[in-house]
Amino acid sequence: KTSTPCASDLPRRQRQRPHRRPHIRSVVSITMARLTLLIACLIAAMATAFVPASTPLTRSAVPASPSELGVNIKVSVGEGEPIESALRRFKREVNKSGHLMDLRHKRYFENSQERKKRKIVQARFRKRMERMQARRMRQQRT
Repeated sequence: KTSTPCASDLPRRQRQRPHRRPHIRSVVSITMARLTLLIACLIAAMATAFVPASTPLTRSAVPASPSELGVNIKVSVGEGEPIESALRRFKREVNKSGHLMDLRHKRYFENSQERKKRKIVQARFRKRMERMQARRMRQQRT
């Protein structure tokens, strides 16, 4: 007859521990690391975007590696123009191109049903904004 050992007889490593959620500090540090990585990528993109107009930038149409995107956003900075306004224009161009949103959606796998739901919500929001803008334009005319 064999007896089963109780939890206190087992070595400390073999004892069952209840599953615990990760500590909030570790979650925050992971989020901060991701944010830092995103900022570093944006700074790297800005470094190549702010090139004087006299120096032509040549890029091949085919990305060099699978991870590289075919993003080609350029902002020409005028003489005496503050860098803040050029940076604001660059951010606007990046947002209009939709590359960051595409990357955000590709971060995790999204099946066709989830993609369809997301597209419906986006279309609803876009229509709502168009209606609001049309209403504002009508009010400005009167």
